[in-house]
Amino acid sequence: MSVVKINSLTVPAEQREVLEQRFASRAGTVESADGFEWFELLRPLEGTDNYLVYTRWRSEEDFRSWMEGPMKAAHQGGGEGAPKHKPAATGSTVWSFEVVQQAAPKAKEA
Repeated sequence: MSVVKINSLTVPAEQREVLEQRFASRAGTVESADGFEWFELLRPLEGTDNYLVYTRWRSEEDFRSWMEGPMKAAHQGGGEGAPKHKPAATGSTVWSFEVVQQAAPKAKEA
């Protein structure tokens, strides 16, 4: 079964728009990774400053390959001369899960 990685990012209110814009501008970078299955950026509605970055992968090995390759390169600032950005998040924790059960909506009868 697949593996899920959830990155919990602590984002101060004044940095929320910055974070969302950065994720929007990276659109398409993870989608071409081998073994990638799903991505969601979850905005908190109340009671927390934590955004959740949800990714789902075919295997732990696929996730690690992406982390050591394309993701690492993307977070190193794009090379010499590229603009350096202050992180939008003030903290980050990654949680790992293995999918053991799943369900999809039932088909409606015609």
